[in-house]
Amino acid sequence: MAKIRVGDAEETVVTRGEWPLERAAEVLRDETIAVLGYGVQGPGQALNLRDNGFRVIVGQRRGSPTWDKAIEDGWTEGETLFEIGEAARRGTIIQYLLSDAGQIARWDEVKPHLTPGRCLCFSHGFGVTFNELTGIIPPGGIDVVLVAPKGSGLSLRRLFVAKKGVNSSYAVFQDATGRARERVVSLGIGVGSAYLFETDFQKEVWSDLTGERGILMGAIAGVFEAQFAVLRKNGHSPSEAFNETVEELTQSLMPLVAENGMDWMYKNCSTTAQRGALDWRHRFREAVTPLFDELYESVRTGEEARIVIEACGRTDYRERLEAELSEMADQEIWRAGKRLRELRP
Repeated sequence: MAKIRVGDAEETVVTRGEWPLERAAEVLRDETIAVLGYGVQGPGQALNLRDNGFRVIVGQRRGSPTWDKAIEDGWTEGETLFEIGEAARRGTIIQYLLSDAGQIARWDEVKPHLTPGRCLCFSHGFGVTFNELTGIIPPGGIDVVLVAPKGSGLSLRRLFVAKKGVNSSYAVFQDATGRARERVVSLGIGVGSAYLFETDFQKEVWSDLTGERGILMGAIAGVFEAQFAVLRKNGHSPSEAFNETVEELTQSLMPLVAENGMDWMYKNCSTTAQRGALDWRHRFREAVTPLFDELYESVRTGEEARIVIEACGRTDYRERLEAELSEMADQEIWRAGKRLRELRP
């Protein structure tokens, strides 16, 4: 595990070069990895581990659409696909990849199988960090670790198939066996991480919840909608407004930023764009920083966790969610986007 300079800090990272797949396979040679949940992260992690040669089984609720999806993906009922409790019983490493609400609901079913020597692995620090709200308190005698890919399960799988990978964070919450670190790093390599950077459960969930509500989804959707609305209000066509707001960013600029950084992007645009962007970025930063401070405080205090748990616990949550998503889909910006994506070659 190398210490490298990242920005203004020294960090511990693990690369595939220093911890190759062969070493990970040797560390987990005698383990059965039970992936519980086959929704968002489950398919990508389970399939990547299986394709990398690890012994993997899946735990999912029988009769659910995701049970059928697991069968379509090649998992066999009674051999590699089981009900959640049975998969937990069979696994020596239990990857707890149900949704946060699902983890709370199934905890009493899974906990009896967390016997000494086993390893409980999360991909999100939510359940453990906010245990006063979730009730998820791991017993002693087991390793408790975290591997959190910095991308969706779909991206994790697509990049794996393309022989690439997403970055992941890793953490050790409890080391009962003396093997927790080698187990978690091997899992991180096994699921297809490009490299691993060290964190802890609390920092992972605080940064993750802030990111989801901020730049990754909440903020960018809000900024998209605001700019599109201003352009439309001033007489621009839906095509022009969408292309200048979403299409050029996602299809042209962001891939270049991902490859080379924002400074490179600024150097390689027109002088008009460059000058305006340099000036206006300060105003946008100053405008949104107080909002990000407010957001982070809401995450840190557990208020966001409380909101999530309360909302997901309502009996009509799915209906409310579908209504909110339908309202978003019906906005002109996303109706325009759907039509214009059909025109891509």
